[in-house]
Amino acid sequence: MPPAMTDLLDMWAAHSPLAGHAPDLVTVDFLLPTGMYIQMDVPREATIQHIKLLLWKQAQSYPLFSALGEMEGHMFECVNQAAVHEELEDETRRLCDVRPFLPVLKLVTRNCGRAERVLDSKIGVLIGKGLHELDALQDQEVKDFRSKMFRISEERMQHVQMMTWTEWVQACFSPQLQSTTGVTITDKPNEQPADIKVIIHFDQSQDTASLKVSPSCSPNELMEQALRKWQTTHGPEEEVQRGQYILRVSQRLEFFCGDHPLIQYKYIQICMHTKESPHLTLVHTSAVKAMFDKEISAIGTVVSRKSSNPPLPLPPKRRAPMQQVQTCVWDVSSQFKIVLLKGSKVNAEETAKVQVRAGLFHGTELLCKPVVSSESSGRSEHMWADGTLEFDLAVSDLPRMTRLCFAVYAVMDKVKKQKSTKNAHLNKYQTIRKAGKVHYPIAWVNTMVFDYKGQLRTGDIILHSWSSFPDELEEMLNPIGTVQTNPYTENATALHINFPEYSPHPIVFPPFDKILEKAAEIAKANDCVSMGRGGKKFYIELKEIMERDPLSQLCENEKDLIWTLRYDCRENFPQSLPKLLLSVKWSKHEDMAQLQALLQIWPTLSPRDALELLDFNYPDQYVREYAVGCLSDMSDEELSQYLLQLVQVLRYEPYYDCALTRFLLDRAQRNRKIGHFLFWHLRSEIHMPAVSVQFALILEAYCRGSIPHIEVLKKQVEALSKLKSVNELIKLGTIKNARSKTKEAMLTKEAMMTCLRQSGYSETLSDLHSPLNPSVLLSGINVEKCRYMDSKMKPLWIVYNNKLLGGDTLGIIFKNGDDLRQDMLTLQILRLMDMLWKEANLDLRIVPYGCLATGDRAGLIEVVSSADTIANIQLTSSNVAAAAAFNKDALLNWLKEKNSGFRQYCESAYLVLRKNGNLFITLFALMLTAGLPELTSVKDIQYLKDSLALGKTDEEALKQFRQKFDEALRESWTTKVNWMAHNVAKDNRS
Repeated sequence: MPPAMTDLLDMWAAHSPLAGHAPDLVTVDFLLPTGMYIQMDVPREATIQHIKLLLWKQAQSYPLFSALGEMEGHMFECVNQAAVHEELEDETRRLCDVRPFLPVLKLVTRNCGRAERVLDSKIGVLIGKGLHELDALQDQEVKDFRSKMFRISEERMQHVQMMTWTEWVQACFSPQLQSTTGVTITDKPNEQPADIKVIIHFDQSQDTASLKVSPSCSPNELMEQALRKWQTTHGPEEEVQRGQYILRVSQRLEFFCGDHPLIQYKYIQICMHTKESPHLTLVHTSAVKAMFDKEISAIGTVVSRKSSNPPLPLPPKRRAPMQQVQTCVWDVSSQFKIVLLKGSKVNAEETAKVQVRAGLFHGTELLCKPVVSSESSGRSEHMWADGTLEFDLAVSDLPRMTRLCFAVYAVMDKVKKQKSTKNAHLNKYQTIRKAGKVHYPIAWVNTMVFDYKGQLRTGDIILHSWSSFPDELEEMLNPIGTVQTNPYTENATALHINFPEYSPHPIVFPPFDKILEKAAEIAKANDCVSMGRGGKKFYIELKEIMERDPLSQLCENEKDLIWTLRYDCRENFPQSLPKLLLSVKWSKHEDMAQLQALLQIWPTLSPRDALELLDFNYPDQYVREYAVGCLSDMSDEELSQYLLQLVQVLRYEPYYDCALTRFLLDRAQRNRKIGHFLFWHLRSEIHMPAVSVQFALILEAYCRGSIPHIEVLKKQVEALSKLKSVNELIKLGTIKNARSKTKEAMLTKEAMMTCLRQSGYSETLSDLHSPLNPSVLLSGINVEKCRYMDSKMKPLWIVYNNKLLGGDTLGIIFKNGDDLRQDMLTLQILRLMDMLWKEANLDLRIVPYGCLATGDRAGLIEVVSSADTIANIQLTSSNVAAAAAFNKDALLNWLKEKNSGFRQYCESAYLVLRKNGNLFITLFALMLTAGLPELTSVKDIQYLKDSLALGKTDEEALKQFRQKFDEALRESWTTKVNWMAHNVAKDNRS
């Protein structure tokens, strides 16, 4: 075996002029199943299939060749960059894209079912986590979820095979529709709508036609007019029929389907706002049908194989009575307890005593007082004298979604404060519990009391803990943290615990019908008691409570009042459901049953109001199913608006199979654009241990139910991998040549150009759908216009020719080393503001640019043309360049100069946002409690609440707003705009 390579980047990329010219061949060691060892030079950019063919020819001259059998019966295996064995089932990949850790390929015998193995291999590469890793988990919940999703995905693909090509177009390339609220379609009031000038391109020729049509005109009517004009120009010999063509937006793959009026299409609305003529192309249906047939064929190669494998028959019904006897949890009156068996790999000082604190939570609600173990001494291994921890809560009152949270901490004698900051990180977490003692957190871990089937857990388990603590702790417990244990078990503190048995039979949480029966019994017993209906005084108090923002705290008296008047809440304040849920005593199963019965007759909330119910504070599965049911009325456009939050709140789901997961998968597989962004939102965080398995399972389910989309996404993943290699090359070059900036710029730019011109890079980076907008086709890279930017992370400025733009170019910025999730959140909020303003007939001409996180501190940003930087604006209005950045008035004056009536616009815009303040607070809160404090913070939410609460009435708010307008805009609004431009301002000018 050759010695280990010192620079893997150069070995596989072979493009760095900094390291000298590298040959196109690489020496690879091949290990055959016959025991033979062959060393060969193979083309670095050859496909695995071609390399196997070269090996087969070479192996003919070696002993035992006849024992190998057929070439197709074998495949290669390697150790990848993640030090994991990877089977190279997909032989269309190139060796330089596979990038083995070392140039060693092992030939292994292929098992049966090659089509399925190829698909598994493609999915593993695509999602960034091999499916063999999921197989190796030996987790029954994972197996059951995958099995269920496999069946659903196969049914989905069979449904797609039955689609017509028009239905397929609607699902894959559907246009963006918006309401006409806030769209001005007349030149003057009380006039007929102004006609739109539309430029029609004919796909099979260079001809164009200009038509003036009414905004209420349908795409079919527009096509008829265009075809009549075509025949007028080309004569009657050009026979055309309406059904042979379909309209497409000229700049992208977005087809106008259905009978919606033109004014409802977002593209048409944008053109009207910018006073530009829409450009549409008449595409012959044969071209679209060819795309459709190709995708159906791709599905057939995978799905058709199942016809020979019918499902196993169901067990005979006579065996049903033999089911195991179960005990309802409500029948167990014992106090809940657990037993601490052992703690291992506890990272504490030798002189410290170690204790374990445990608490039972339902969401953020502590169900009873936490319990604490005795103290234990030792190095890394700890045993507790009396390890039984008994809680002041009966097993019968455990809610279905109860979390058992642990904190391991060291108890040390209190020491005087020292000026040294050596142990500053410890001081941040210290909590004095009693005189003379200080408690230092070591690790935390959470687990569910009931398993995914609703059975109370029993027996011994090992919980591998997490060592990073959030800023805010509840008794050093972290209930909002994940219920997944730390997958990096080698150095993680481990708690060995035992769940005792309370019954000789399995204890299960009652099914939903039993819960409703319990509620009916309670209602029957309380017939004589009035259900709510408080007096006027109580109604006024209730109204005041309900009108507070969603983050306001409720005292115990207010919770009791809400629960007592719950039927008044249902009739008069249905949107108050979140506050009612916070008022339920979840530690009393009688109250829980009554709530579930009330929920069955609760009015359906609007999707925006229902979003709040997906917060961590509301963990009950039936509440979350109700919330997801409310979201089902969302249009695809509205769902896209909130997709970022919906993906993040998947973290709150303790079980893989839940209503939110099924909802997102269903909508993603019915609309490819939603599927595209769902894929990237999940894929960008697949590296995070706490969600790695959960997100991988959802990604696998999506890919299996969207087989034709795999190749499209695979191309994007490969392109981003290439861009990352180029970026790393540039960073390496700038470090080597840091002493000479001129030489650095020349060498690194030359290296970048050389790299991008190589066939392996140009092919991968060409003809792909833009991750920023899947409707945009990036046809070819314009190498001469590409460059890298002179900031710390050396972002790449990549310029593309767009095949559908007729020669026009568009740019994207690739960043490697910056977390773009905060930029995504900021831009999402701006889009939401724009939507709300337009709904209120207020158009502020907001055009947020595209931004997408695609991996660990990596992502893409859309280049905005004809824009200026905040720095330039400040510099222009400042006499002293050094003081330009501190010029607070510059941006305000520039905005006033560029916009007439600026004050009135701001006042109106502010009032619209204030009216929708609860929605913004909810969205920020969802991101905050998702365990992503780096995206937002309590301080941000408090700022928002203060900004949206200047007065109790609009008149008072407007009066105060006008009085403080200049000051607020100068100091607060401008500061926030600068905050929103975080990171992007220096690279992307908007």
